[in-house]
Amino acid sequence: MSIKERFKVIISDLDGTLLNNEHQISDYTKTVFQQLHDEKYLLIVATGRHHLDAMPLLEDLGCSFYLVTSNGARIHSPTKELIYSFDIKSEAIKSILDLDIDSEFTTVLFKEKVWQTNKENKKLNSFQTIMNYPFEIVDFKTVKDLSAIKLFFTHNEHHKLLELRDEIMKDHANEFHSAFSLPFCLEFMDKSVDKSVAITKILEIENHTFEQSIAFGDGFNDERMLISAGKSLIMENAVESFKNKFPQLEVISSNEKDGVASYLSALLLS
Repeated sequence: MSIKERFKVIISDLDGTLLNNEHQISDYTKTVFQQLHDEKYLLIVATGRHHLDAMPLLEDLGCSFYLVTSNGARIHSPTKELIYSFDIKSEAIKSILDLDIDSEFTTVLFKEKVWQTNKENKKLNSFQTIMNYPFEIVDFKTVKDLSAIKLFFTHNEHHKLLELRDEIMKDHANEFHSAFSLPFCLEFMDKSVDKSVAITKILEIENHTFEQSIAFGDGFNDERMLISAGKSLIMENAVESFKNKFPQLEVISSNEKDGVASYLSALLLS
């Protein structure tokens, strides 16, 4: 079976993978994805970002695609129709926030139209080239409805996030799973939510399988997605601990060098 016969699905993470360091998609990447679309490949973008945040970044990709956001808590069809959603219950999030987490951590709840946080964080704000998904500073102790798409914490020191993760998971492993989308972003999702689970739903709709997919990622929230795919690639810019965890996977050129588009062009379009 030829490469083109074997693979029918392209799956890509967004930050650190499809986006360059300016949080944009290059013209070259757009051209390659338009060609892949014309060749009838099924395209899926899977990100930890909220859909209101991700959609403007992909607006001029120039082709249709499925969008998995918030690490699998939302799926939008190529026509931008919401076809799957899952929210964490208020009580579950309250049980974490009741641990009296130190204020040195930036705490964030992804709501449907706004993200709530305990303080402004310029580093997080810089990820939005268009402020389509606004933030709201709140005192979480006074918020009555804590239900959310996703909960996460950010801190400049990775080891402090590791300590926080261990403290939270000690009593919450049955309800949540955690992942680092970036070394400074510790994310908590419901146990049932993951990029790979959402992608499976899409593949079932389109009568394809993970075995027919090529997947690209750079972070620990891509882990199950990469394990599941027929062929998986890790970005050169991924942290060493992530690359070392999957020594069997090929490392390709960085996001800044259009690694995904260059690889796909050579493999499928040449």
